[in-house]
Order: sequence, then C-alpha cells, then structure tokens
Amino acid sequence: MKKFLALLMAMAMILSLAACGGSKQETPAQSGGDSAEAPAETRTLRVAMECAYAPYNWTQSDDSNGAVPISGSSDYAYGYDVMIAKYICEQLGWNLEIVKSDWESIIPAIQSGTVDAGICGQSITADRLEMVDFSDPYYYATIVTVVPEDGTYADAASVADLAGGTCTSQLNTIWYDNCLPQIPDANILPGQESAPAMIVALTSGRVDYIVTDQPTGLAAVASNPSLKLLDFTGTDGEFEVSDEDINIGISVQKGNSELLDAINGVLATLSEDDYTNMMNEAISVQPLSE
Repeated sequence: MKKFLALLMAMAMILSLAACGGSKQETPAQSGGDSAEAPAETRTLRVAMECAYAPYNWTQSDDSNGAVPISGSSDYAYGYDVMIAKYICEQLGWNLEIVKSDWESIIPAIQSGTVDAGICGQSITADRLEMVDFSDPYYYATIVTVVPEDGTYADAASVADLAGGTCTSQLNTIWYDNCLPQIPDANILPGQESAPAMIVALTSGRVDYIVTDQPTGLAAVASNPSLKLLDFTGTDGEFEVSDEDINIGISVQKGNSELLDAINGVLATLSEDDYTNMMNEAISVQPLSE
C-alpha cells in the first residue's frame, strides 16, 4: 500500500512539473533565435509651413523634384524650406512630415506642440523670440522692391524714389511692419494674407509696388516677366533693417534645447554658398504663376 501511494505521489509531481513547463511560451530572443529586441521607432519631425510661399515653399500635385507629401492631403510640398527640412531629417535619420498651415497659425502650433518646428521663411525677430526659440540662420534675405517694368516707379533707385506710391506686402512681416512705413507719403494698403496674394495685388494693378525679401522677389519676377526687381541694398537709399530682419531661422518650442541643438548641428554642415545654391535651385523649379 505504501509503495502504491508513493507511486501515485511521484506521478502527480511529474504531471505538475509538465503542466508548469507548458504554461509559458518562450519568445525567439529567450530561446536563442535570430530575432533581437525590437528597434526603437524612428522619430518623425513635424514641420509647419504655408506651402504657398515660393520659393521658400509651395504646393504641387506630384512628387517631382523630390517633393514631400503634405499631411492629410493628396498634394505635395516643395521649395527651399522643404529642401532644408529633408536635409535635416536625412542627416539625423528622422522621418519628415509636412503640415500645411496658415502663416498666423504656425507659431501657436509650435507653442502648443502640435508641430515640432516652423521651417517657413521666418525672420528671427525680437517679438518672435518672446514666443519661440530659433535656430541659427538658414538664409540671409535682403529687402527688395518689385514693380511693373513699365510702371511709374520702374526706375526708382532709392526708398525716397518710391515716395507717394500705393503699396502693400504680406501681413505681419518685417516688410509690411518695418519697411513700408519708411517710404515717404506712401499709401499703404492693408497687408495681404500670403505672398501669392501680395503678388496678385501687384500684377492686377491695385498697387504700384510691393516690398519683400530677395528670394520672394526673384521668384515673382521669374514667374511674371512683366515685373522688375529693385534692390537698393548697399546704397545710401536702402531700407533700414537690422540683422534680425533679414536672418531667416527655424522656430521651435521654447526650451526645446534638444531639438534646437540637433537642428543647429546639421545647419553647421552647410555654408552660405550651399544655401544660395539650394535657393537658386528652388527658384528654378518653382511652379509658374498663371
């Protein structure tokens, strides 16, 4: 009887051990398989821009020239800002997502964390620095005037020569806020919501001239052969602007030093000649206006 009971107990222990061993499945890593620990997810940089500000950025219907899909849209974005954003992400091994945004909504989106950065042709002004942090400049944009080539002000050689003209520029830019008021007796119309709207105001004859930065002016003239660019830079009659007015930077949320340092590290690998060559390429492939 004792032998029988001992046999029953031994069988019970064997069954119990077998059940415990079968209750847990080994993962490939635990069993010495080929699969390693899953890699961390690649970071995505969400970048806000208007996608309507050639040659800095614009919208197109396909991916030609290396254009990037616009988030939530069937369209694509390209231009100088997209080139810069792509280069940053390529160097850092990140994915890029372009978020089409109204000019006025870009800084609030950065502040709220809806997007990571604004790469959108923003000047590094003191007012903006109170709201966001900026990278080192990724472009240096001089101030120019664009006029009809057969217009009243086509031969202007200074700010003073623009006196009395009807003019406009893009709303909430240094061109509108700082430059237009320097023109004697100028008839300054309300600011335009976008760069294309500003150019339409000129080509439609509603204004005598517009004031903008050099890349935007060059793009406008390239797209509209009837326009002429005037650049008073380096003369006694130039617009009075500070470095903050012409230095273009990448905006990020205040205090995000990790992202800012990463971006600045990549920008440090580019020279002013690199920036100029990239901008010239953007101007050469921008969509022509109708």
